[in-house]
Amino acid sequence: MSVKNYILAIESSCDDTGASVILDNKILSNVVASQKIHELYGGVVPELASRAHQQNIVPVVDQALKQANINKAELKAIAYTRGPGLMGSLLVGGSFAKSLSQSLDIPLIEVNHMQGHILANFIEDANADKPTFPFICLTVSGGHTQIVKINDYFDMEILGETIDDAAGEAFDKAGKILNLPYPAGPIIDKKSKIGNPTRFKFTKPRVDGLNFSFSGLKTAILYFIQKETKLNPNFIEENIDDLCASIQHTIVNILMDKLKQASDQTGIKQIAIAGGVSANSEIRARLKEGEEKFGWKAFIPKFEYTTDNAAMIAIVGQLKYERELFADKTAKSVAKYHI
Repeated sequence: MSVKNYILAIESSCDDTGASVILDNKILSNVVASQKIHELYGGVVPELASRAHQQNIVPVVDQALKQANINKAELKAIAYTRGPGLMGSLLVGGSFAKSLSQSLDIPLIEVNHMQGHILANFIEDANADKPTFPFICLTVSGGHTQIVKINDYFDMEILGETIDDAAGEAFDKAGKILNLPYPAGPIIDKKSKIGNPTRFKFTKPRVDGLNFSFSGLKTAILYFIQKETKLNPNFIEENIDDLCASIQHTIVNILMDKLKQASDQTGIKQIAIAGGVSANSEIRARLKEGEEKFGWKAFIPKFEYTTDNAAMIAIVGQLKYERELFADKTAKSVAKYHI
């Protein structure tokens, strides 16, 4: 009878409390408790997030174990997000993971949240196919925008990244200017489907190499809206769909231009996406277009593996478990944690 290496993973980097159980690349459970309270403030409030994690973590882990139909005594290791993220939130997940691994006397595995996003592409049901090394991954989220060259599971090289705001932050700040609720990204995406993406023109920033910048775009949108609403107080309401489509089209163009540049420079045609913003429908469509236009092979994970979730922490945990890359129980959570 073969030994079953069940691994429990915990994700608590921002405002979602997640727990997942993995066995042989297959996700047996992936439970997420979201925090709606931040919608009232137009963004994540760190203190409220950490308190909510304290309330959610026990029931979320309990549910993950029940859905996987195992008990904690069958676990072989505990994986957790060490960073990057909000320090208070990370400490809740990290402290729980360390306590549980110590009480069960099983290994502890620390995971880089950004590596989790990228390696989510290797979850059994994430993609029809799996990328082979080397490949390029565009990682886009509320806090990060990076183009990463992946040479092996734990050999990654950042080719370019944002020098200011992340793409997800640009979506949310644009949404705030347009008086849309938080988080604005999914709302802008929905409205873009019925809007004209070329109606309004916004200048794309000039940034050297493969780096990104979105702060100037945010300022350009703000000044444009201020100017137009002085002339017509109802400008936003009367043009909301076209505004959303034009803003989204500009952001996606910036991302795709740099991704194409990275592919040309490296000669790599295997292109993956990861992170919460990779759920955006235009990014996904443009990546598929790249297969015909540029000869790319696109890897687009299922929606549930793009936003913050514990399944992506679980796959990294399994890969590290197989290589016996265990963490010291004195390892400290880190708000900034480079790949």
